[in-house]
Amino acid sequence: MPDTSVPAPVTEVFESQRDRLRAVAHRMLGSHADAEDVVQEAWLRLSRQDTAAIDNLAGWLTTVVCRIGLDLLRSRQARPMASVASHQDRLPELVVRLHDSPAPEEDAVLADSVGLALLVVLDSLRPTERLAFVLHDLFSVPFDEIGTILGKSTAAAKMLASRARRKVRASERPTGPERERREVVQAFLRAARDGEFEALLRVLDPEVKLTVDSPEGQVVVLGATQVAAGAKLAAGAATPARAVLVNGSPGVISWNEDGSPRSLLAFTVTNGQITHITAVTDPAKLALVNLPDPA
Repeated sequence: MPDTSVPAPVTEVFESQRDRLRAVAHRMLGSHADAEDVVQEAWLRLSRQDTAAIDNLAGWLTTVVCRIGLDLLRSRQARPMASVASHQDRLPELVVRLHDSPAPEEDAVLADSVGLALLVVLDSLRPTERLAFVLHDLFSVPFDEIGTILGKSTAAAKMLASRARRKVRASERPTGPERERREVVQAFLRAARDGEFEALLRVLDPEVKLTVDSPEGQVVVLGATQVAAGAKLAAGAATPARAVLVNGSPGVISWNEDGSPRSLLAFTVTNGQITHITAVTDPAKLALVNLPDPA
C-alpha cells in the first residue's frame, strides 16, 4: 500500500500508472509475482525521493521499473539453475476454454500478449534486447527514452530492438487455421494412444521441445525421437480427456478417476508440425487455472 507520508498528488500518479507499470514488468519478466515485486520496489524508491525534483513522474517510474527488471533478467542469466528452478512461477497465466465457448476480451488480450510461445521467444533474448523490444514494440516507448533507460544512444536502442525483432519474427512461422492445428494435435494423440512411433514422428518437428511443469520441478525434453518415446509411455494411462484451447492454442485436459485434473497439455503447431508442447502436471499450478468440468 502507498505510504501516507508521500504527497497525495504523487500517490495518485503512482496509482494511475500502477497497471501500466505492472504490465511492462510482466512482459519483461514473464511473471506476475516478479512484476508485483518490481512495482513495489519502484514505489519504495519513489517514497525515498524528493518528488519535487522529478519533472516527469510517469517517465521516472517507467525508468525505475525497467532498470529493476533489467537487473533481475541479468541475475537470471548469471544463475541459470535458479532460473530453471523458478520457471514454474514464471509460466504465463493459462487461459483455458472449450472450442465452442466465446473468448472474453481480456482473455483474448492475455493470450495474444503473454502466450506460451511468446514467452519462450522472449526468454531467448538478451536482457537489453528484451527490454528494447518490449518497450518499443509492445508499449510504443520512443527509442530516445529507451536509450536513456539503458544508458545507451538512441541508435543503439534501435539496433537492440531490431535485433530482437528479427529473432521474434524468425520464430513466427505460419501456424495455419485453428481447425488444421487441431487436426495435427488429434493425429498426435491418436498415434500416441495406438503406439504408432512413425506416425508420431510425422507430426513432430525434428527439433520439438517438450516442457513438463511437475511438482518436482521443470523437465525439458528436446527432439522428436525423445518426445515421441515419452508420448508412447504416457499414453498408457487411459484417463478422461477433453480438447480445449490453451491461450488460444490447441490443448488437452485430462482428469484422474476422482475427478481432479491430472494434466494440461498445450501445443504449438507451425507448418503442420508440433514445435512445442507444454505439459502442466503440478496440482498446485492446475488449481490456479479455471478448468472445464470432465465431459
